[in-house]
Amino acid sequence: MTFEIPVYVFVYGTLRKGQRNDINLINPQPLFTGSAWVKGQLYSRGWYPGIRPGGEQWVLGEVYQVSAQLLAQLDVLEELAPVPSGEYQRVQIKVECAGQELVCDMYELSEHCAAQSTPIAEGDWVKFMAQN
Repeated sequence: MTFEIPVYVFVYGTLRKGQRNDINLINPQPLFTGSAWVKGQLYSRGWYPGIRPGGEQWVLGEVYQVSAQLLAQLDVLEELAPVPSGEYQRVQIKVECAGQELVCDMYELSEHCAAQSTPIAEGDWVKFMAQN
């Protein structure tokens, strides 16, 4: 018998529910685990955001359990595959979600691209877009 280790992803921008690239509209369907906050600086890249972990700001996102197939599709969407653009890299972070600590994959904006982006004062992309 083979068991798959659960894979979780933390999404904070256009992949959030109701947004342009809503992860819930991608097959195979992810499993919503809950909302979570991570420490990081959120940046505007125009119609989509990026995040650099660390610092004092908290960034709101959603945690989903995903299949390896869905994660591969996200890598293509975030331009990590088939040829990396250098804008994002997939990193692992720890989040507190639904009363448990989970290790999640997250798409981190490169330092170079962050330097060319506009920092967002608050850590909620959806709220920021609704106000702008």
